[in-house]
Amino acid sequence: MVIDPVARSTDGESVRIARDVLCAGAGGSGAKICLPEGPEEFARALARRGQRRPVVIGDDRALLRVVGLLHKERELAGVPVSMVPVGAPAAVALSRSLGVPQDTVAAARTVLDGAERAMDLLTDDSGGIVLGGLRIPCGRDGGRNGGRRAAAGPGHRVFVPGAAGPVDAGEHTEGAVGAVGPGPAGSDGVSAAVPGADGHRPWWGPAARTARTALALLAPAAGFWGASRTEAGAAGGRRVRVPQQRLRIEADGVLLADLDRPVRGVSVVPGGQAGAGWPGAGTGRGAGAGDGQGDGRDGGGELAEVVVHWPGGGHPVRARARAVTVSGADFHYRADAVVGGPVRTRTWTVQPGAWRLQLPRRG
Repeated sequence: MVIDPVARSTDGESVRIARDVLCAGAGGSGAKICLPEGPEEFARALARRGQRRPVVIGDDRALLRVVGLLHKERELAGVPVSMVPVGAPAAVALSRSLGVPQDTVAAARTVLDGAERAMDLLTDDSGGIVLGGLRIPCGRDGGRNGGRRAAAGPGHRVFVPGAAGPVDAGEHTEGAVGAVGPGPAGSDGVSAAVPGADGHRPWWGPAARTARTALALLAPAAGFWGASRTEAGAAGGRRVRVPQQRLRIEADGVLLADLDRPVRGVSVVPGGQAGAGWPGAGTGRGAGAGDGQGDGRDGGGELAEVVVHWPGGGHPVRARARAVTVSGADFHYRADAVVGGPVRTRTWTVQPGAWRLQLPRRG
């Protein structure tokens, strides 16, 4: 049982509940509890597990770390992975889309009584892995993945949607003028201005909220890769602009887009996880995505679903392929909860049934 340090610092009560349920269910066999303080200790704890089945208590980044380490050691196919999600909703969106129960007790019981399910994943030519899906560009998403608070410990730099670049975990901008996120906010979803040292709020705060609300009402609907009126309102009335990019996109050698026509965005999802929390992707899983009833073999047939979005809301191009190559000027991409790049070319390949995840039993 590997307990991520971020989970211990953000929700110690859920960690305690998960630990108690797992230890009680283990019975005489016992459970080894590891409390790593950093990536190096995390890797050592996983390497010293012996014949024990690894159970990670933490958020999506902890899950990705475990799967990545097992993949690096070429042990992923033979070691089933179990998880108890602990973290903010945005920090466990991947595990939810994969079918892991979000309730702490239910997830812990699934670890004890669930069934292994074979899952597909993507590998890239740099050794990276993708469990749920990737998309280009990786910029702000209108708050779709939560606010601007990083679900990680102090000193840990992470990418936060809407931020200009990696920020220190725990650093957030809910209090900043016009920031998006929870906290004191009006009906337009914009956080109230920060009071000064004397406790008074700036006189222009209400006027700013009114102006942003008006802009939200005037913002035209533009589909997923643009900013709909609802999304504009959630972003404080500011129109979320996603820059167009000139990319060459090939799916199993078939050209889907070339450099002579800019694209608005690209998404690639493993076949078994099609529609797993990635807007614009299909719904290829056998039963509802994220309900724990899907099957890593369902829907995709060992192929990834590729969707290319055009500027202006044109009809997207869809394809299924075993390998996808994207080339062009330096671009970033979001793979699950991690941002990669800049790169000029990258190829992702489907690895069918490459890993096993403990999920609730069917029926």
